[in-house]
Amino acid sequence: MGAVDAVLAKALRGERLGFEDGLVLFASNEIEKIGHVANTIKMRMHPDPITTFVIGRNINYTNICDVYCRFCAFYRPPGSPEGYVLPNETILAKIEETIHYGGTEILMQGGTNPDLPLTYYTDLLRLIKRTHPSITMHSFSPAEIHKMMDVSQLVLPDVLRALHDAGLDSLPGGGAEILDNRTRKRISRLKGTWEQWIEVMTEAHRIGMHTTATMVIGLGETMEERVLHLLRVRDAQDVCRNERFPSPGFLAFIVWTFQPENTNLPLPRLGAEAYLHTLAIARLMLDNIPHFQSSWVTMGPDVGKQSIAYGCDDFGSTMIEENVVSAAGATHKVNIALLLRLIRETGHVPVQRNTQYEHIRVFNDPDAPIERDFVLPQP
Repeated sequence: MGAVDAVLAKALRGERLGFEDGLVLFASNEIEKIGHVANTIKMRMHPDPITTFVIGRNINYTNICDVYCRFCAFYRPPGSPEGYVLPNETILAKIEETIHYGGTEILMQGGTNPDLPLTYYTDLLRLIKRTHPSITMHSFSPAEIHKMMDVSQLVLPDVLRALHDAGLDSLPGGGAEILDNRTRKRISRLKGTWEQWIEVMTEAHRIGMHTTATMVIGLGETMEERVLHLLRVRDAQDVCRNERFPSPGFLAFIVWTFQPENTNLPLPRLGAEAYLHTLAIARLMLDNIPHFQSSWVTMGPDVGKQSIAYGCDDFGSTMIEENVVSAAGATHKVNIALLLRLIRETGHVPVQRNTQYEHIRVFNDPDAPIERDFVLPQP
């Protein structure tokens, strides 16, 4: 039995893969074989022939940022005439429109704006929950949380509790990039260490919020760093479960590829094979994270469909609005009708979910009409 086959057999027996196992899989070019086993593992976890999705909106409330990531085409430095902070009225209008189209989730992210006090965020969250109590606020990356700590001079638990008490429901996994400090310092030396990213997520789990985790490949990282990234996420999830935090921890994991257009990081764009390869390995190694989201925003709908056979059980968000990835040249967007068709073309039944992965609506009948208000406007 070859090395790859031995590792895959180990995964199929339900044994946990280690660092060397991950390196063996990344060194292999047998992507379809690895993907097949990843799909088998996914089907054990999610045997029903369904693929879920959430109707959500990204609201980029500010583009002012003082960490100057080389890979970001979205941010503007403090003092830039192109910098903005959205008025509260605009944010509320965007949320109202999202709810009108059946949306349940707001992923609010922006730059690390040094001019915004913690009260800006807590007051805004209270306003949102008062006017739109049904919406789930899945918002603010660990880098934004650290900026709130710096500005407020408060410690991490106090900042997270203040946000949670004001209406923050969960944290997205943005800013993970690669959880290794060699690569992090090269691409964004001011953004913080991998230990700080994990610390924010662990503290969020400790106080009862669930989160997601992400990984961006194609940043010049080594295969060893990719494996370390996966192990560090897995270890943090183990802490959440072993210490019995009042949270399920990371509910989902998302992989995508670096989009080099319009950035200050001249690196080649990785293709579908690298994405699917990494996705499948992640599904095999992250045995304690229940859901994997397809990254069709960066990879496109067709690769998004393929990802369902490589370990994904979820098609992510309809992304009514998204500006950060789009600024780097990835502009793949779908309306709900197209999303339903794409999922059905994988042989699965589409199911709308909420942020907690609770099912809201099953689309059993492909011939049934979709209500006019349920179809998003074409971008």
